[in-house]
Amino acid sequence: MKEKYQVGVIGLGKFGFQFGRTLVDLGHEVLGIDSDPQKVRNAQQVLTQVFQADAIDKESLGQMGVRDLSYVLVSVGDSIAASTMICMYLKELGVEKVCAKAINNDHEKLLYKVGVDEVVIPEHMAARQIASRVAMPGFIEHLPFDKSVGVKEFLVDKWSGRTLREIDLSNRFGVQVIALKENGTDGYRFIPKADDVLKEGDVVVILGAIGELGKIDS
Repeated sequence: MKEKYQVGVIGLGKFGFQFGRTLVDLGHEVLGIDSDPQKVRNAQQVLTQVFQADAIDKESLGQMGVRDLSYVLVSVGDSIAASTMICMYLKELGVEKVCAKAINNDHEKLLYKVGVDEVVIPEHMAARQIASRVAMPGFIEHLPFDKSVGVKEFLVDKWSGRTLREIDLSNRFGVQVIALKENGTDGYRFIPKADDVLKEGDVVVILGAIGELGKIDS
């Protein structure tokens, strides 16, 4: 049985609400907090438990049981002061991991200084993903722990009739083939064998440094 997490979302705007809804869909429990009654009503139909409250009040945060949550996302709009204070209170209350949405680079630096574990700037993330897909057709996603590393799909053409061992991508480019979708099939086969023979129209999924992925010709 997979582990079930108890997660908090403070700020139920578009980003926070979508974050919480996704976790609920994945089978986890989500506590939502927002001062806007309309956002609270919308979230009550989706999240496990929702409170209408001002999260900048440390005593209220404690009463709502946030110290028992394993992870809290703070997504309170454009107020740098509010998000920073809330994050500081959460760490003082003993929340194990706090993630926060920042609106710019200076906000990001400030959040890390008060002890936030992870900071995201959604606009930067979206722009980077779209630019990478334009520059490298087949690009899927940057990895969150290292923005210089990504995942890209390659449609087999020149590699047809050769094995993964023969094209030797690991030694030539320092990348790793993590999945293979054979032409005419719907599903991916993960961690394919080195002696699998590639066919024209197969799709190979490769993990590696962005710069090296851009050099590969399939």
